[in-house]
Amino acid sequence: MTKNHNLFRMKKNLIIIAVCVLTVVLAASGCWAITKGHNEADPIPNQYANTLASPPLPQSLTFAGEEVPLDVYWVRESLDRELVINCYQHSKTLRIFKLSGRVFPIIEKILKEEGVPEDFKYLCVAESGLENVTSPANAGGYWQFIPSTAKVYGLEVGTDVDERCHLEKSTRAACKYLKKMKNQFGSWTLAAAGYNRGDGGLQAAINDQQVNNYWDMWLNNETSRYVYRILAFKLIFENPQEYGVKICPAQMYHPVETKTVKVTTSIPSLPRFAEEHHVTYRELRNLNPWIRNNKLTLATGKIYEIEIPKKSKSNYRDLFKHCDNPYLNLGTAASE
Repeated sequence: MTKNHNLFRMKKNLIIIAVCVLTVVLAASGCWAITKGHNEADPIPNQYANTLASPPLPQSLTFAGEEVPLDVYWVRESLDRELVINCYQHSKTLRIFKLSGRVFPIIEKILKEEGVPEDFKYLCVAESGLENVTSPANAGGYWQFIPSTAKVYGLEVGTDVDERCHLEKSTRAACKYLKKMKNQFGSWTLAAAGYNRGDGGLQAAINDQQVNNYWDMWLNNETSRYVYRILAFKLIFENPQEYGVKICPAQMYHPVETKTVKVTTSIPSLPRFAEEHHVTYRELRNLNPWIRNNKLTLATGKIYEIEIPKKSKSNYRDLFKHCDNPYLNLGTAASE
């Protein structure tokens, strides 16, 4: 009986030892699997892919040269909220990064020419994700103008043409609107808030609360989150590795080299117009999203400029080779 008992104990101990050894081996292999992507060939671990890691908050931060009071708890928590949302909104955030390679250089150039701080390119991100979209309130284009405001700032909105979808023209219109609100409210931060709330609505809130800074105001939910959303995009774009963005230059969307065709008479068929210029109709519409119909009707004396590609059906490798663009170097993963 004692002999059998000892034999049983030996078997039990052997099983325990085997389980412990197996656990150590699995744990070691698991650690290797976690860390093997973090080497010289693949130096950007995406800590937001499969875990619930809280995005880091900076010690200090500015918007358009104006200090953000991060020591105030609700300011810090509001920024944290938008960072969490956008770090874990993988597909949308990644697409914005890809589009930025094509869109940001144009926006930056115009902001500089118009005397508007570069940080406002992130307002365009917050508004539209750098795409021509239409909101339920019928705000449209890159900068989300409603038709009446668009017309006030010189944009044509009609059946054949909607210049809210013209990147250069709508960006200049947005600059005029932002500079107007900067003069009215006295700060770029309030100008950004006014862009979302409307200058009338924001002025009413200022008058009612007797507060002249965005950070201390009680606003509607959308506007109270708006500037923090802009700041979240600024942090992610300026620190892509820190916020888990892993992208190489060849995966970005590259600018397409174009030439301009000036049009002074109506075009009854844009597909035929594209054919005459040896490009596809798809290319013509992609490069001119402000065209909203398959024809273009011109009033007397009106001139439109249509962009067509210098080379039809360009190979994306050729676009990448000829592109000198800082937004194509957001990550450090190996390119093709």
